[in-house]
Amino acid sequence: MTKLLSSTTFSFTAAILFTACNNNPAPPTVTQDTQAISSANETPEYFNLRPALEKEYGYTHAVKIGNDLKISGAVSMTDSGTLIAPGNMEQQMKNCYSDLEKILKHYGYTFDDVYAENIYTTDMAAMEKALGFRNTIYTKQFPTGTWLEVKGLAVPGQLIEIDMEAHKVK
Repeated sequence: MTKLLSSTTFSFTAAILFTACNNNPAPPTVTQDTQAISSANETPEYFNLRPALEKEYGYTHAVKIGNDLKISGAVSMTDSGTLIAPGNMEQQMKNCYSDLEKILKHYGYTFDDVYAENIYTTDMAAMEKALGFRNTIYTKQFPTGTWLEVKGLAVPGQLIEIDMEAHKVK
């Protein structure tokens, strides 16, 4: 009897699963207008903060696809690539956020739209002392993020680099 009950239970369960898996609703209909809007919103929009330098190093500082924005690591440097404020973590951090804000504003975003931030530093202890500055940047909510201490960054004397991602509901 137990074997018969188990067999019946298995058959009943299998029938429900099979029916549920094959009971797919029809896919939504996509009109040509919807496709055109979707395609237009998905076209990458590139932004170069320091065009000559970015071309030399082979990267683009930011790209926006739809409502998502990805910003490459911002550093404390001039347009020609000269390090600003060597040895001064707090000033380098402020310069990074200044560049990031320029890019966010270019696309109509603010720090409130940032949902992910990664900070790379060659001196975690010095960075931790300067983190209070972030309270002036993120006044509503801090984004997710990772802080990594690394052996070195792109420019000798560079102490910090910050990249981020943002999303804006339009």
